[in-house]
Amino acid sequence: MNPTRTLEPSVPNPPDARPDPLIILPAGGPPAQLFILLHGESAEPGQLMALAAAIRSAFPQAVIIQPYGPFGDGGARRWIAEAAPDADAYVGLISAAATAVAADIAAWQGQHGLDGERTALVGFSEGAAVALDAVCSTPGLAGRAILFSTRFATLPGDAPRTATLHLLHGAEDRIAPVDQARQVHAHLAALQGDTTLDIASGVGHDLHAALIHQAIVRLQTCVPLRLWENAQGAPSLRIDEYSADDPHPHPGPGPETLH
Repeated sequence: MNPTRTLEPSVPNPPDARPDPLIILPAGGPPAQLFILLHGESAEPGQLMALAAAIRSAFPQAVIIQPYGPFGDGGARRWIAEAAPDADAYVGLISAAATAVAADIAAWQGQHGLDGERTALVGFSEGAAVALDAVCSTPGLAGRAILFSTRFATLPGDAPRTATLHLLHGAEDRIAPVDQARQVHAHLAALQGDTTLDIASGVGHDLHAALIHQAIVRLQTCVPLRLWENAQGAPSLRIDEYSADDPHPHPGPGPETLH
């Protein structure tokens, strides 16, 4: 599979074949960051357009890649081979999807000359489960993982040592209950992983504007624990709950950063 696409016209894909990923390139100059956005189940990259626009605004020199899930058809693509697997099968299917995504990311990193420290892996729902597995199982894959409405397959055995994981969740999520995000956060913290958790009240299983705003805030202002000097200690705020009715629950983003 060729993980990239050009902006020139090309031969159309056969019906139900996996479409080429959507790619947003910097307006000018070399790329400074790489963002990979994974949509949720039974969806396609258009689901993440508001998020892609926010990233583009905050990181104008970033390459933003939005791949389609390899399974399904039309606007109902999936990352796993089975539409409704049981719990045991789901673990293996997510792991296989994460391995494939990690290989694609490595190819994109090589093409654009960006390493894992300058890469952010972003996922929503099933895409978040794949992103979580990928960043935990592939050392150095990404410096950040931004996980919306996480539907994890299984809790990771190890926490990534070179990645910061940002969990963002709606308090009223009925598809992936917020306790799942709390469980992931507590588990990674117990493994001495670097993770944050943001919970927005009044938000269900969707990419609410409040969560998108907070993701950008985290990317631009949250210093990874691995970069703090021992004498400084670690920042105390790694979990936050706020009302989605307040569109700006925290101070606005600072200077552009990714690590």
